[in-house]
Amino acid sequence: MGNRVTREDFEWVYTEQPHTQRRKEILAKYPEIKTLMGPDPHLKWIVSGMVFMQLLACYLVKDLSWKWIFFWAYAFGGCINHSLTLAIHDISHNVAFGNKQAKWNRWFAIFANLPIGIPYSASFKKYHIDHHRYLGGDSLDVDIPTDFEGWFFCTPLRKLLWLFLQPLFYSLRPLYVNPKAITRMEILNALVQFSVDLIIYYLWGLKPVIYLIAGTILCLGFHPISGHFIAEHYMFLKGYETYSYYGPLNWLTFNVGYHMEHHDFPSIPGCRLPMVKKIAAEYYDNLPHHQSWIRVLWDFVFDDTLGPYSRVKRLCKLAKES
Repeated sequence: MGNRVTREDFEWVYTEQPHTQRRKEILAKYPEIKTLMGPDPHLKWIVSGMVFMQLLACYLVKDLSWKWIFFWAYAFGGCINHSLTLAIHDISHNVAFGNKQAKWNRWFAIFANLPIGIPYSASFKKYHIDHHRYLGGDSLDVDIPTDFEGWFFCTPLRKLLWLFLQPLFYSLRPLYVNPKAITRMEILNALVQFSVDLIIYYLWGLKPVIYLIAGTILCLGFHPISGHFIAEHYMFLKGYETYSYYGPLNWLTFNVGYHMEHHDFPSIPGCRLPMVKKIAAEYYDNLPHHQSWIRVLWDFVFDDTLGPYSRVKRLCKLAKES
């Protein structure tokens, strides 16, 4: 239980990320994949239903005892909130209204943010662009843990604690690794979010607000759905830096498990990513992938060769801004 992981640094590579070349090859062979790009007409209705479901839940939990507030936050509300963060992920790629309506996507992401309780969508958008453009980029991709995280969270008990604290590290790491100026959209995101939090507090008291925020923190931490954080890019096999997951939790997470396909074609909405795998099967069927996010979490905690250092890192040149 106290053994340190053997890895003492990230896996440094000196090649470009694999997704760019594979995208070119697949599009050359299967140009029909371009027809999968574009907005998902159902996404806005699904997300709206989830937002209003959580607002109804706020009314229903207002008189519950605190133990049931936290139970339902973890078992129900947090699952919806985690799913909404993944909807925001899709919306950040403009798949709700299309690239020509970029502002509509930004405002809709703020609407999807409301049950999460904490302003998130605008900051996520700002940094997620870099995650795709500079995958694994030193000081550019803030999805990569810091050296301190890799060094300190190196035993099963510490790795378990790190999983619980994931929301904290994901929110604070960008400020340390790659700080950026606060944007107008982030300010609007915060103003709208805190205004709705105050309205919920005024109408139904503190418990519904705690229900929303606690659900977000708990289900972005140690929770089966959070297995996707580890499954996506942690190096379970040397030489592979992105992994897909093809299990049933994709139904709740807008197909975020199809992560290899997503990085190859980020403009294709999650609902159509299974079609990418089907069309270009020979490019994906033989790649290593996960079948269980719970197993991913188990292996991450108890396998001494895995830890926050189990990530591919590279030096990237900054792209010229157009």
